[in-house]
Amino acid sequence: DWITITQEQVNLFAQATGDHQWIHVDPERAKAGPFGAPIAHGFLTLSLIPRFFELAIHIEGARMGVNYGLNRVRFTSPVPVGSRVRARMTLQATEALQPDGMQMTWLVTVEREGGDKPACVAESLSRSYGAAV
Repeated sequence: DWITITQEQVNLFAQATGDHQWIHVDPERAKAGPFGAPIAHGFLTLSLIPRFFELAIHIEGARMGVNYGLNRVRFTSPVPVGSRVRARMTLQATEALQPDGMQMTWLVTVEREGGDKPACVAESLSRSYGAAV
């Protein structure tokens, strides 16, 4: 499913993180800037990964899932406000955790609708408990 990035989301993210750079929060100035519009923070795009997982992945029998971390994160293309993004997630590795967990390593590629290259590429590590194989 596509997720639309709104100026309100960008403003709330700026407020939460303290990153009020004009390329994100000043639409008028951003129109004359290098991207022609305000853009989402890279970390806002990255923070959508749990939502993408929730939309796409269901592990039968799992009682809890946690974000374990990230490796090799790159922001390869800007995400202008009003853009729609989605993610492609490829399972790269699994590791059993005792007594009933599983660690999964995913390659996550966030794409922007109409974009010619990904907006973000990251290796995401997640853990699921209660449904270990």
